[in-house]
Amino acid sequence: MAKIHVVHAHPEPRSFCTSMAHEALRVLKGRGDDVTFSDLYALDFDPVVRASDFDDRVSGDYLVYALEQRHAFRHDSLAPDIRREVEALLASDTLLMIFPLYWFSVPALIKGWIDRCFLSGAMYGGKRIYGRGGMAGKRAAIGVSLGAREHMFGAQGIHGELACGMLRHLLQGTLGYVGYEVLEPFFAWHIPYCSSDQREDTLMRWLEYVTSLDHQPSLSMPQLESYDDVFRPIAKSVSS
Repeated sequence: MAKIHVVHAHPEPRSFCTSMAHEALRVLKGRGDDVTFSDLYALDFDPVVRASDFDDRVSGDYLVYALEQRHAFRHDSLAPDIRREVEALLASDTLLMIFPLYWFSVPALIKGWIDRCFLSGAMYGGKRIYGRGGMAGKRAAIGVSLGAREHMFGAQGIHGELACGMLRHLLQGTLGYVGYEVLEPFFAWHIPYCSSDQREDTLMRWLEYVTSLDHQPSLSMPQLESYDDVFRPIAKSVSS
């Protein structure tokens, strides 16, 4: 039985993206997985980093958010909405994020959730990144709905690379950075403009992806063994 935390953000509860989230929940729970679910809009989750996130401050006159995160986690003084998410993240072995693509990026609500809930100290810090990060041994996957067509992306596409380009900040710079094994993402193409039959086909493709998470290929991430203590590339020896 897998322990999966699903995080979803879409402003329209009748959207295809929200259907993706609820159908994923149905399938995962139906096969017996232990699933927690955060619909960030339904929770009215506050995405804004604030000094008021911390009651017990290390420094009362100058905010270093990462240091305050470490202190609050160590002393069990996280804000309740942050604590709920952190507990779910640490208890799960898989994170599944479902959201629409906004302006070549994630919605502000997803970004703010990351800013507030990916804790320095608990999930990363110093040399605890990538394979040594706090979430090493866990998996992360994303399901993304978007308006563009598939052929618009890629090395020759008008928009360029999607997973390894415009979403690198999420897949490598966030999920991979804290140690997750990051699975190949799922994209629901052209959703606002395609036919009902095409949307149905996409939903079936999504459910196949969700049911086969254990067999999805993972993205390549930096291997710290290839770098020295300050993350400079290790020089390869040259044979004479």
